[in-house]
Amino acid sequence: MHPKNEAFTDEKTLIRLLKSGDRQACAELVRRYSKRLYRVALRILGSPEEAEEALQEAFISACDKITSFREDSRLGTWLYRITTNAALMRLRRQKQEHVSLDEPVEGDEGTFYPRHLADWRFDPHQITLTQELREVLEHAIRQLPDTLRVVFILRELEGLSTAETAQALGISETATKVRLHRARLMLRELLAPYVTGEAGPAVTDASLSRQASKRA
Repeated sequence: MHPKNEAFTDEKTLIRLLKSGDRQACAELVRRYSKRLYRVALRILGSPEEAEEALQEAFISACDKITSFREDSRLGTWLYRITTNAALMRLRRQKQEHVSLDEPVEGDEGTFYPRHLADWRFDPHQITLTQELREVLEHAIRQLPDTLRVVFILRELEGLSTAETAQALGISETATKVRLHRARLMLRELLAPYVTGEAGPAVTDASLSRQASKRA
């Protein structure tokens, strides 16, 4: 027994108990990380049902593979990677196409120039997010290519550092920075009409898709 979960207060102890097969440790793992991991899966998949399935797969995989965790990163970073992979696998099956975080993003070495050059800088933590703009932002995030979306979610919305994001996704820090930069530019392009008041009140995936297609 672990009275009041005292044995779980230290991450190293939690990892040791997980590796020993302690069931309560697995329950604590779920309790501690389920909310934030579900949020990531939901933003990747856009479906609560799919996100729940991905989360369940991620925790089962984590408990099965915990003995292979080398502890060269934080436990949370490792779990982000497992959850992201589980969500992307489900996304691949939905789209019937192969998407890999290890594949270079087309144009990674190039520069993306947004067409909207309004005098504002996209920063989800600084711009005033009304309820409507929050909905627009969530829709816009779903329009990003998968490789850019996951970087943006982990780095900007979940608050991981560049190094942690790179570790979670199994890519270099340079690639992480490039993808984050491109994601921010694309989101700036998608959100500019709403921030500058050029767009009407209706917000739909279709309307944002049409804007995204204009980038080509």
